[in-house]
Amino acid sequence: FGRVICSVLLLMLMQSGALCARRVRGGRTSQPRRPQPPPTNRGDTTESFPLDFTAVEENMDNFMTQVKNLAQSLYPCSAQKLDHDMKLNFLRNTSVTCNDGSPAGYYLKESRGSRRWLIFLEGGWYCFNKENCDSRYETMRRLMSSSKWPQTKTGTGILSPLPEENPHWWNANMVYIPYCSSDVWSGATAKTEQSGYAFMGSLIIQAVVKDLLNKGLDNAKVLLLAGSSAGGTGVLLNVDRVAELLEGLGYAGVQVRGLSDSGWFLDNKQYHHTDCVDAVSCAPTETIKRGIKYWGGVVPERCKQSHEGEEWNCFFGYRVFPSIKSPVFVVQWLFDEAQLTVDNIQLTGQPVQEGQWRYIQNLGTELRNTLKDVPAMFAPACLSHEVITRNYWTDVQVKGTSLPRALHCWDRSLHDNRHNKAPPKGCPVHLIDSCPWPHCNPTCPTIRDQFTGQEMNVIQFLMHMGFDVQKMAQQQGMDPSKLLSMLSSGS
Repeated sequence: FGRVICSVLLLMLMQSGALCARRVRGGRTSQPRRPQPPPTNRGDTTESFPLDFTAVEENMDNFMTQVKNLAQSLYPCSAQKLDHDMKLNFLRNTSVTCNDGSPAGYYLKESRGSRRWLIFLEGGWYCFNKENCDSRYETMRRLMSSSKWPQTKTGTGILSPLPEENPHWWNANMVYIPYCSSDVWSGATAKTEQSGYAFMGSLIIQAVVKDLLNKGLDNAKVLLLAGSSAGGTGVLLNVDRVAELLEGLGYAGVQVRGLSDSGWFLDNKQYHHTDCVDAVSCAPTETIKRGIKYWGGVVPERCKQSHEGEEWNCFFGYRVFPSIKSPVFVVQWLFDEAQLTVDNIQLTGQPVQEGQWRYIQNLGTELRNTLKDVPAMFAPACLSHEVITRNYWTDVQVKGTSLPRALHCWDRSLHDNRHNKAPPKGCPVHLIDSCPWPHCNPTCPTIRDQFTGQEMNVIQFLMHMGFDVQKMAQQQGMDPSKLLSMLSSGS
């Protein structure tokens, strides 16, 4: 009976929390949110604020602590506002550093009573020799040094403490690790005279996990290692290493999982081959081949054994994924802007040529093929890069299911598997768009014209790219008006 009362109480607080979160958010400067289109499937697609029974299922005291924390989280509705920001902590192990030798660290917002932890790896490209690392240090120093890091950081998207913006993970312990190693989170070498820089991305993750054991991670039930772009690739390279570290330290009960966002790159041929000058102009395979030597990069042991002497293969998602033991959820735009950039496809300025258009469509097909055997994934047919820390991450849908809901379904399926239960019905975890061109999904993020800053709809975007509606309609054997109607509806 007490459990029923607590459940009702928590549900009432949740509803109040949602209203409160909206009021608090309303005072911020944020981009307008597009209205969500109705879901296309008839399954269970209603968005909700799920009760975190899994974190406290066998401990009533913990459950009541969570109710208390939830009540406290409604405090911004009163005259004073709760501090939701993550606080900067430098590593206790001062030998683990950023590129320039300054101390590495992390931002932390604790959620007392919660046994769920989310550790996020920041992205930001990389450098692979002294020349372009020197250039990176001059132009993007915050990605190589901690000397000017702010004392606090506000979480957004999956790092947000607001249930309206982050319906499933809002009450987790949040950790944000800034990227200051320029090595796709793979390096394990100290600063030398020859390189001029330290490359310790993999060691930084290990040191952060060790520090967090003294802050409550030792009592964790679930640790989700997440990351975007280079951080997304870093998740694939390090999720098993984190699981092995915790097991070796006696914390095998912590369930380690991965969430890789926009880090599933292809080692494909560029549209136009260019000289390898920097990370943007150089072919993906060439940069990684040079980088792994310069960084002293380490890759997962099982993948290393499969690609002995060619360990660079392990930086590409579809090659490393089969060797990963930990559960990993992959989020990947089918038309990733960073992938197109390194493939030398420019989508601004002049209209896209027919050969480029075919290349772009083939890229979507190739990505689909590499993702087909990934059990848990979310792949919208959009032109974009990174999503899980964006405030619109709840808006994008694939087949009527949003990304937060897909992650919640994944969580439930992993929990049910551990307890030999059948997976929940109407709760999909393998979601990939089938339409063939960029932004054919009507819930894709807004595209803006690079020069005017004005929003473009799907038709304007395709026309801007040089898409010939008349010609395409003839090829499809339909009226141009019907094709335009299909494009605008996302069919």
